[in-house]
Amino acid sequence: MKTSVELSDGPSTPNDARCVRFHTHCLSLRYAGWVPKTYRDIYSGLVRLHVLHHASREAIYGLEMMRELRHHGYRLGPGTLYPLLHSMEASGLLRSKMTTGPGRSRRVYTATAAGRRALKEGHEKVRELLREMDED
Repeated sequence: MKTSVELSDGPSTPNDARCVRFHTHCLSLRYAGWVPKTYRDIYSGLVRLHVLHHASREAIYGLEMMRELRHHGYRLGPGTLYPLLHSMEASGLLRSKMTTGPGRSRRVYTATAAGRRALKEGHEKVRELLREMDED
């Protein structure tokens, strides 16, 4: 049995898979213009959890994260993602540094201890919500 601290490459239970499909569907609709703007905070929170998940596993950079999110159905452009990354850094959830390598330099982000705690708590809250929704 997986604990909420462990990270996996994909959903481990049917409920996890349903959650992934649900939030991916809602986000793709929101960013395609189909979901009212009043839902922005809800979907922004789910995107933040997704970013924290990846940043807790390895260093990420903006373009790579946009591609990853797009792979899961999110339609976020740089004008949405970069301010989100900056706000998460300002909140102490992410840490960034400039790296140089082949090609141009880039800013990479990793989750801080506070970011990993927030991810763990968010993961637990999502599981709790799904259990409650399944009772209905």
